[in-house]
Amino acid sequence: MPTSTSLSLTSQDALVALMIAVSASDEDIRTAELVKINSTVNNLPVFAGYDVDRFNVVMQIVFDLFEQEDGLDALFGLIRTALPERLFETAYALSCDVAAADGMLGDAELRLLEEIRYELNIDRLHAAAIERGARARHMTV
Repeated sequence: MPTSTSLSLTSQDALVALMIAVSASDEDIRTAELVKINSTVNNLPVFAGYDVDRFNVVMQIVFDLFEQEDGLDALFGLIRTALPERLFETAYALSCDVAAADGMLGDAELRLLEEIRYELNIDRLHAAAIERGARARHMTV
């Protein structure tokens, strides 16, 4: 496996990596979260033309980085390198959707969302609106 500094992600890979990271943050990737990621990749315009064969490669990168002591910092470095600033809020919105998909937000997911807000410099007011939208989309009757 190449070192994280020699890895290269596309913008779409970076979005997928963040969604996978949120799902894996509590060490329990739930079916609802995987379904949300799959649906997102298959339906949102930002993923038009995405090579879905890259999904498993990106997933392995995230898992490998999570096993390293400074892996989360390395992951954010890769994401900031690959992702244009205009997609930072999109990245946060997709992360919130994955976190909300199973109806449970654990401490690990909440901490990672906080870290994403910080690393991507998401304004607190914008973050609150994005979080409220995710919560509204994932309510049950």
